[in-house]
Amino acid sequence: MLRGVAHGAKDTFTLLLTRSQRCNPGLNFSPGCPEAANRSFLIHSTYTTDSKSGEENTKTIESLYSLSVDIRKIRGLKEWVLLQDVAYVKEIAGILREMGADESTVANILERCPEAILRTPAEVNSQRALWQLVCQNENQLIKLIEQFPESFFTTKYHQNQKANIVFFQELGLKNNIITRFLTSAPNIFYNPVAKNKDVIETLQRSYLNLGGSEANMKIWILKLLSQNPFILLNTSTIIEENLEFLQKNYFTDHEVLQLLAKLKGFIFQLNSAAMQESMLFSKKVFKCSDQELKQLVLKCPALLYYSVPVLEERLEGLLKEGISVAQIRETPMVLELTTQIVQYRIKKLSALGYDIRNGNLESLSGTKKDFEVSYGKIQAKKERPIFNPVAPIHIED
Repeated sequence: MLRGVAHGAKDTFTLLLTRSQRCNPGLNFSPGCPEAANRSFLIHSTYTTDSKSGEENTKTIESLYSLSVDIRKIRGLKEWVLLQDVAYVKEIAGILREMGADESTVANILERCPEAILRTPAEVNSQRALWQLVCQNENQLIKLIEQFPESFFTTKYHQNQKANIVFFQELGLKNNIITRFLTSAPNIFYNPVAKNKDVIETLQRSYLNLGGSEANMKIWILKLLSQNPFILLNTSTIIEENLEFLQKNYFTDHEVLQLLAKLKGFIFQLNSAAMQESMLFSKKVFKCSDQELKQLVLKCPALLYYSVPVLEERLEGLLKEGISVAQIRETPMVLELTTQIVQYRIKKLSALGYDIRNGNLESLSGTKKDFEVSYGKIQAKKERPIFNPVAPIHIED
């Protein structure tokens, strides 16, 4: 049934789940990565030359062995590093030791990010000084390097990284948030700082134009960035176009601000065509008017930012479990859950004798914590002994 409704729909967005995950995601957070980020993380460094013989550098191999590095891992991961004529194995290991890394930590870092040995000591020391601007101490720094070595050893955009760190500090972001950005969303630091400033100014201007107050603007911006730093990989034009799309679809300024808060900025990773397709699909499935659809979207923004194929799959999964369209319309938030999560929760509730087909879906929807609370209440109700107030009380002599 639903496939007929969705016929011809294009998968232009795959979830928070979407563009943020195409370049990613990891954090899959990365919507429209800049050209530099689309390239291979490590292009051969300017201070190295490709080995003409195509053979492994014996000196590099010996130096790595002396550090207890598992050469097999490097051969399986990035063998080309071992072919370079110039490498700085002992020097990079020495810098890591200076920061407090022990032998196993050094070996782990070089196994996970072997291209680190192609960085000059000067480059690594510059990166070390840069990250120290936001790290509490070198103990924290070495732990971050061990967890995210590729982020640390990407030195090509050093000047942009430095300018953006200063900009974020001036904006009011705390160092622990900036540190999280450096490790989990490093691409935003590769942008020229002017580009990031332009996006922030567009967000600030849009917030005020939508009726937000000057007093709350800074808090709003900082919260938005903390939730989704990949907003900065978009352009100011996309941000303005998406806000205009919502206003054209009868959302008031206040409602747009509501959506921005609920969507954590992910709306800026969509495009108007994708949003239009998702809204039309929901309108046909739920047989509702434009105003009714708007209220459904406000209750469940998933109807706006999930692609048609994703919505179709989740609806079909619910219908196969015996849940009706009317139930879903009453509690559309259930569409925020994957089919696998829905099936798991239904199975748990069924074990308690709770038939989801005959009730509302509120006990099924929500976060993992929400579900555990609902499940606990149902379980307690089932196990609570029945008390008869008129039954005689038996007292032993």
